[in-house]
Amino acid sequence: MSSRGSHPCAVSVLDVPPADFVPDDFDVPTELVCEGFRLTRLGPEHNIADHAAWTSSIEHIRATPGFAGEKWPVPMTLEANLDDLRRHRDDFERRRGFTYTVLDEHGDVIGCVYIYPSHQPTAGADVASWVCAARRPLDRPLWHAVSNWLESSWPFTDVRYAPRGDDGEP
Repeated sequence: MSSRGSHPCAVSVLDVPPADFVPDDFDVPTELVCEGFRLTRLGPEHNIADHAAWTSSIEHIRATPGFAGEKWPVPMTLEANLDDLRRHRDDFERRRGFTYTVLDEHGDVIGCVYIYPSHQPTAGADVASWVCAARRPLDRPLWHAVSNWLESSWPFTDVRYAPRGDDGEP
């Protein structure tokens, strides 16, 4: 595997065919609609709002389960963020990894979900998610929704996704 991009699961698996991550006949979901938020494919069209969401929440994201010890988030220019979003979209289109932006009921970017091949040989997927600090109460509902979605709608037999605390805080 070779690392690409700055996000924690931004791994392009250049030495593993996409079919090894999800089956060729699997219809990759493009959206998940939940009460209070929805997930849709992350892409360059989200650049300004995505950049604003995570740059306003760097310390909060670093404290979110699954992000401890990661290189991201670190400040980057809007142009560098755009390059990163293009890589995520390319990974999605090539079925190498799937990144979703989290939008609130008004369409504002409030977080992100990353689904990439696991670094562990026994796991199918590594998943991480964050919400911006201003929307921290949605972290646990997002985690539950994504966990249920992965179990019911994705072909993975084993997923690594850092659990959330019982107190509703990351």
